[in-house]
Amino acid sequence: METGNLIKELRIKKGMTQEELADKTEVSTRTIQRIENGQVDPRAYTLQMIAKALNVDYSVFTANETSESDNTEKQDYTWLGLLHLSGILPLVFPTVLMWRAKNEKTKAMKNHYRSVISFQVMICGILLGCLWVFWKTNHLTPLIGVLFANALLSITNTVKVMNGDKYITTPFSKNNSPE
Repeated sequence: METGNLIKELRIKKGMTQEELADKTEVSTRTIQRIENGQVDPRAYTLQMIAKALNVDYSVFTANETSESDNTEKQDYTWLGLLHLSGILPLVFPTVLMWRAKNEKTKAMKNHYRSVISFQVMICGILLGCLWVFWKTNHLTPLIGVLFANALLSITNTVKVMNGDKYITTPFSKNNSPE
């Protein structure tokens, strides 16, 4: 539950109006309205004053904020993991589409996107070399080996990113730390 909704629910249970809560907390009525509507996030001091006025423990609000940020972080890791999984195919467009959809909403998407694209470009170059070898020698072994290694690295990176660990990068990537 959002902090503002929780405050509103507790205030109504206590039978208080927004004006009464504002008087007890030394915060303006407009600020109470904006907090309850989710337009602003209250500062820690304001939350302490509201908790005191509502006769509840301050941890009620902090536990609520932690669970919301944990949920967002898990969702970020899921999208970042899917981005890395898109590298299993040496096709750039699924990765670009995913990046465009979640670039503004997921932290660290830019770094992971650069890493995956650089990995895919490197694999495409190696695959072109393997195709040339196949054309000259008629052996599929190098081609199959590269495709297998690509799939293995993509899956490994997906698991690492979803667990918040460092992932394997190409020499061309800048950063591989979990954000």
